[in-house]
Amino acid sequence: MRHTQAETVLGSLTLVADGDAITAVYFPVHWTLPQKASFGERVGEDALLDDAARQLREYLAGERREFELTTAPRGNAFQLAVWGLLREIPYGATTTYGTLAEHLGGRGLAQTVGQAVGHNPLGIVVPCHRVIGSDGSLTGYAGGLDRKRFLLELEEPPEVKARRLF
Repeated sequence: MRHTQAETVLGSLTLVADGDAITAVYFPVHWTLPQKASFGERVGEDALLDDAARQLREYLAGERREFELTTAPRGNAFQLAVWGLLREIPYGATTTYGTLAEHLGGRGLAQTVGQAVGHNPLGIVVPCHRVIGSDGSLTGYAGGLDRKRFLLELEEPPEVKARRLF
């Protein structure tokens, strides 16, 4: 285990790796931030972490739509299933907690899905920001609603941007 800090327009992100896989991307004020001791040693130069930082900066600059990273998030079977569904949400699209819950067995699972989404350790890379409330509202985000809004606006299709009044 090892980690580094990547300076971005969204603040200093903590990138964590284990072996040849990225295991976490955390915001400075991440809701579910584990103990820093679990990140392993802080490293300077590291090919994998440097590549992940570069790809994140490209994405945040609107120069990249997909990540080419090996990832290995840690979670239980249900969380891994939810995070797998998050990866299927296309760039520029959104879905709801209820829709994800239906894929996993029924709308009654929406709150449990929400908890799994909130514990996604790979913020941005696994696009939990693309999950919104059933009424279209921005709901909780581990990095804060301002960051969620930024990410959704970054991905917003041009025709939608053109219709916006603000």
